[in-house]
Amino acid sequence: MQTIQRDKLFLASRIALIFTSMTFALRAGLEGIWSEQFHLTKEELGWIFSPAFYGFTLAMIFGGPLCDFIGMKKLLILAFIGHVAGVIIYLTAGTGNMLFIGTLCIGIGNGMVEAACNPLTVALYPENKTTMLNRFHVWFPGGIVIGGLLSYFLIDKLGLDWHILVALLFIPAAIYGYLFFKLDFPKTENTTRGVSTAQMFKACLNPLFLVMVVCMFLTAATELGTNQWLSALLQGAGVSGILVLVFISGLMAVGRSYAGSFVHKFNPNGMLIISAALAGIGLLLLSVTTGYAAFGAAFVFAAGICFFWPTMLGFVAEYLPNTGALGLSLMGGAGMFSVSLILPYMGKWYDEFKQAALATNLDPIQADAIAGANTFTKVAIMPAVLVVIFIVIYIVKRKDYKKHA
Repeated sequence: MQTIQRDKLFLASRIALIFTSMTFALRAGLEGIWSEQFHLTKEELGWIFSPAFYGFTLAMIFGGPLCDFIGMKKLLILAFIGHVAGVIIYLTAGTGNMLFIGTLCIGIGNGMVEAACNPLTVALYPENKTTMLNRFHVWFPGGIVIGGLLSYFLIDKLGLDWHILVALLFIPAAIYGYLFFKLDFPKTENTTRGVSTAQMFKACLNPLFLVMVVCMFLTAATELGTNQWLSALLQGAGVSGILVLVFISGLMAVGRSYAGSFVHKFNPNGMLIISAALAGIGLLLLSVTTGYAAFGAAFVFAAGICFFWPTMLGFVAEYLPNTGALGLSLMGGAGMFSVSLILPYMGKWYDEFKQAALATNLDPIQADAIAGANTFTKVAIMPAVLVVIFIVIYIVKRKDYKKHA
């Protein structure tokens, strides 16, 4: 494939991912407004946010196997339709149920982007998979920075109507839609290598792959579950949660831009061990810091979650290549499904911790602070478990890693 064509496809992929991540930031920024306007509890908001993740999961599970049959371009056309439909439903929503449906449409669109663009990146850069997957996923936190700053300035500072913020999503949708419609796509890696569908499904039954799917549940819930609730969890800490989210996302974008040197030095498994340890420490620090000190805790947390998602995908692409587009889709789908499950629970934990604090005659601000701190601590259990699992994998597979290097 010509370099110019490859660069344009990679650019369009990153813009599609920017749309995806902007929706995460906008929902986080609008959590309080939607809660008040539509009379929703934190747990109810968790259920409304959930289809962003299980819609994503369904799209990836069905979209992954279809990559080899209908091609990545048609999946991205479906993504465009889901994105535009979701934004329109948000803009016309009069009830929480409409927000739920809009979130589902956007979630399906986001899943189609991931289902198509991960194997597209692997097909475009077969010699440098993990590094380029990290560079592609730079624009997930990058889009959160864009969406978070827009939310902070347009809503928090200027007090504009939230519909204006949501309508801005039409801009990246129009750009990536135009680029993808006019470009030609390569074949998937498995199609090029002659790996059959039966072989691809069989490879996905490999015990190591199944363990990685379980790990994806925990890494994604740690990263995306926390970030989606960050504004709420920090509302009693005397600091802007949306600005902390922007700070975390900015650090993640920078880190992923330089992923190649880390991959070369530690290999994907080593990176995952370090990431899980830092993520757990960061969550514990977030539970005990207030004010601007939260940015220091957020730095540690960001260093931990920075490489989680793309390195999990890179691990599978590097060491289990026959799983192909299906393997990448199952990994991404598992991650998003886990977030759809954790969001309502995190909202419920927060509500319960707050009610318990209020029952001791604390004022609402103190109750919010205690509820956020206790929720951070509870979430920290997941990366602690991951450290153990990743170390065991490293011990079992270290000889294979030396051969692969």
